[in-house]
Amino acid sequence: MAYEDMLMTKAAWYYYFEGMTQQQVADMMGIHRMRVVKLLEAAKQNGVIRFQLRKDSEDRMHLERTLMKRYGLRDAFLVPSAGSPELVDAGVAEAASMYIRDRLGENSFINIGYGNTPSRILNNLATITEHPLHCISLTGGVSYYLPDVRSNVFNAHLHLIPSPLFTSSREMAEAMRQEVSVTEVTRLISLAEISVVGIGAMDENATIFRTGILSPSDRMYLQMRGAVGDILSHFFDGEGRLIHTPLEDRLVSTGLDTLRQLKNVIGVAAGSRKAEAIHAALLTGTLDVLITDMGTAEQVLGMEETPSSVTEPAAR
Repeated sequence: MAYEDMLMTKAAWYYYFEGMTQQQVADMMGIHRMRVVKLLEAAKQNGVIRFQLRKDSEDRMHLERTLMKRYGLRDAFLVPSAGSPELVDAGVAEAASMYIRDRLGENSFINIGYGNTPSRILNNLATITEHPLHCISLTGGVSYYLPDVRSNVFNAHLHLIPSPLFTSSREMAEAMRQEVSVTEVTRLISLAEISVVGIGAMDENATIFRTGILSPSDRMYLQMRGAVGDILSHFFDGEGRLIHTPLEDRLVSTGLDTLRQLKNVIGVAAGSRKAEAIHAALLTGTLDVLITDMGTAEQVLGMEETPSSVTEPAAR
């Protein structure tokens, strides 16, 4: 073995197997640190050191990168699909909380949407963050954002839009949006560093239908109009196009056009029943990041590709 190869092997052993820093390797070998850097790089190029991910990690990275490329996402984060749907939902919410925590600074402002998963994320964040959070609601419906009473620590300040999610009429919704108490909150939305939204499916288990906010007849009507899911209670069809209905006129919620202008919009949803909704949500162009489980990601990517999903990914 040539001297240079032996030197590469020694440097690689100390660095990768004994966990030394580059400076410690340099001191051990009696050479300069930049010489160690070059030896380590040569070791990778010459095959002295080979990196191989575990099969499950390789599969996850492949799925994440494919999602990012197909839908024009800045990032994707996938968790395992093992366990019951409830466990998978909880795992995705927990992963989203940690993902967001790692990207927040002191006195951070985040926007948060309505739904079961965003609610879980909010409660998780409020118990794991070191610094106080300022959370701004993206929709009306004050009670939907109140903390879980089981939380012992809730380190968040809530800035809630003081209105119902749906009003009794279009005129009432328009008047509500002009109220000073509402505009004082909504003007904060553009200042937030991160926005977190759930993705709703069109079945009876979706939060908006399960809790009675919208009725079974509302759900049937929306399905007949082609709805496959919603973001912030804005319903869209299979190609991510907003469906205009009287329900939309009565809604007090941040619009999808506004959402497209925000930075770092994270969509969080899991489960096979949401695959079609997630696929369509990605076509709306509102999301920068998707956090879901691997099984759901595979289903989403297995859906028929449309020209908009391939040639015109999520315009921001």
